[in-house]
Amino acid sequence: TFNCELVRQLYEMTGLELRLNRVDTLLGPGLNIHRNPLNGRNFEYISEDPFLTGKMGASQLQGLNIAGSTGTIKHFAANNQETKRHEADSVISVRALREIYLKGFEIAVKEAQPMSIMTSYNLINGIHAANNYDLCTESARNEWGFKGAIMTDWTTTEQGDSCTASGCMRAGNDLVMPGCFGDHDNLRKGLKEGTLKIEDLRACIARLVSVIWKSNQYLQ
Repeated sequence: TFNCELVRQLYEMTGLELRLNRVDTLLGPGLNIHRNPLNGRNFEYISEDPFLTGKMGASQLQGLNIAGSTGTIKHFAANNQETKRHEADSVISVRALREIYLKGFEIAVKEAQPMSIMTSYNLINGIHAANNYDLCTESARNEWGFKGAIMTDWTTTEQGDSCTASGCMRAGNDLVMPGCFGDHDNLRKGLKEGTLKIEDLRACIARLVSVIWKSNQYLQ
């Protein structure tokens, strides 16, 4: 049922289990919209309705927070199909993007302030989500007030030229997961050529360290 209090209680127990297993963050909740009933990730997403998605996601996060844990909201954003999701380009109007595909994330950030966000594999109007400054910095941080760290989905930067590690840092996507030697080379190249500012890299590091300091590893 769409019962916020019941969801908070359930995820408080989940948060306690996380702490007992020394896990700092759940890689969820998933807040993408049920755009297609055949989407292979619908089992971990909440609804076709952005308001319900946001409220249920916020309740999950609040329960985790009560237990002293946290969640990572994903996949940010417009990841609404499983087929070819590494290369799909979600072409969406600004109004549809804000009213449908981003609204759940906005509600969750404003009402529950998760410690982390995971970006998605897809492009949005031609720009990879993990390299999207408007998404990671302007919307999440500057508009919604997100204070945590933003990470990529796994091997995002290893799928082609549409997403790079230096592009992540420029966009405000702080952490490349799981990271590879190619990412290190790309960062060094960006710094050397001046396409990546050292200030942007330091800002990503500072946000990541701040999240680590707030984790259970330091609070216990």
